[in-house]
Amino acid sequence: MDEVIQVTQWLSSITPRKKAKLFFFTTHADAPSPMVGSNDVDTHEETQLPLATTVALHNFKNIDEFLKKKVNTFSCYNVIENEITKTDYEYLRFYSACKYLDVVPPFLDLEKISAIQNKFEMTDEERDYRLLLDSADLVLKKVCDSLKPAGVSQMWTALRKDRNLIRGVKTIDIIGFFVDPNPTGIKECLFFFIVRFLQKADKINRVNTNRLERLIAQCDESSSCEEGKTIDFIIDSLCFYPTELYPFGFCLIMCVIEGRDGAMQEIEKTMEISRHLGMITHTEKNPTKETIELVKKELMKPKYQFYSSFTCWFMSHGDSNSMVLADGETIEREWFLTSFPDISTFQLKPKVFFMVSCRGANKFSLKGDEFEGQSATCDYYDIGSALIRNRMLDITDSVRDISYVQPMMDTLVAYSTILDHLSGRANTHGSIYVDRACVLMSENISRGRSLTEILEHLSQDLHEILQETMDEDRIVYKQACHYDSFFRKTLKLPYTRHPKEDVHSAPQ
Repeated sequence: MDEVIQVTQWLSSITPRKKAKLFFFTTHADAPSPMVGSNDVDTHEETQLPLATTVALHNFKNIDEFLKKKVNTFSCYNVIENEITKTDYEYLRFYSACKYLDVVPPFLDLEKISAIQNKFEMTDEERDYRLLLDSADLVLKKVCDSLKPAGVSQMWTALRKDRNLIRGVKTIDIIGFFVDPNPTGIKECLFFFIVRFLQKADKINRVNTNRLERLIAQCDESSSCEEGKTIDFIIDSLCFYPTELYPFGFCLIMCVIEGRDGAMQEIEKTMEISRHLGMITHTEKNPTKETIELVKKELMKPKYQFYSSFTCWFMSHGDSNSMVLADGETIEREWFLTSFPDISTFQLKPKVFFMVSCRGANKFSLKGDEFEGQSATCDYYDIGSALIRNRMLDITDSVRDISYVQPMMDTLVAYSTILDHLSGRANTHGSIYVDRACVLMSENISRGRSLTEILEHLSQDLHEILQETMDEDRIVYKQACHYDSFFRKTLKLPYTRHPKEDVHSAPQ
């Protein structure tokens, strides 16, 4: 059959809603860079004009033309070995979006998909199409599904009132002030236009969604939300780090085995819980500084931009400032923690570090009372927030910026013990902290708790356990763990274990 006829038949089989979503997923706002064939040319016209004209004219002609162009580009594309191009990235995104929406063209060359995945050096686990979907776009798609046409129309009206933001934008004028979002698929096109416009204007990204939340907050709940949804529910869904579908993220396990009884048990437990949570896992036994440098270099490869989160378990002996590696050399803990978050592939994504080692030789002996009266509360932050609210500071958009981000932002570091203190272990089972952390994260499945909630529970659980030193003094002591968080959103662990094969019904 002629290819033009095939493409036409394929487009005619796709509903308007799915066309809007396919366009949205395909015009992903944060394509990896630098890549061969990519440049800094403004793609405003390509990503927003088809949406604007579809909303204004109530027909999908321009979106159809865009999708035809994509299909034709991929049909003529020759996969070049050893060189990742912008088209490679776009091809994978397009394929994953079609697969997710259950609209894969029957004429799409799957051998090219496999060849591109080879260039990205993807393992068998990483060839699951769900890895290629952008979790932030999936969250935004769910927000759209929760809103009625009237709700999106109200968002549009609120956006149009911000004259400083929309001044001189031609696509805004194409749509006009008053919009009828009721025809099938038009609501989706208008919502996705708003999202892409705010992204291009550097007002929102996968972490900073305040500007979008403020638009939603101006909607009238009675007329804007689908049945069973509320404005608060919709806004709350934007308060979490986007980690939709499988995999939940990439997990790196580094464990020094030499001189550490039970170390293999630590590896088994952390591997089991990471896979249970739907992470793709890599293990490094007996790491050296050279190993760490090689791992950092590996994580800079383009394929890691597809992951939604990064988790690292580092288990070794240590003292207040450093950790002991397999060859007896030491590395500064601070150097390790500041070098990984700066890796570009995981920017604007949650990065969690579990640092399991002693940080000194002190013990919280049950005979001592030097710790009495100490507590670590969040009252300071609560009071600070209340004062700001009471003073009603007017923080305008002109003094906000989301373009520049400190490297440590979106990072959480969990320590197995407090500074200058021991981190306890059992001869046969390894670190007690690792054991309890894995148990509590496993129990989270079906409860949907956030990581920080689990870490707080872990702190309580670990501090109840009586431990004993293995020297001749046999001192009974307690261990206190803690974490430092630079998170800007909440990281929620999966409700259920992610299956390797997707069994959910296709989205509408």
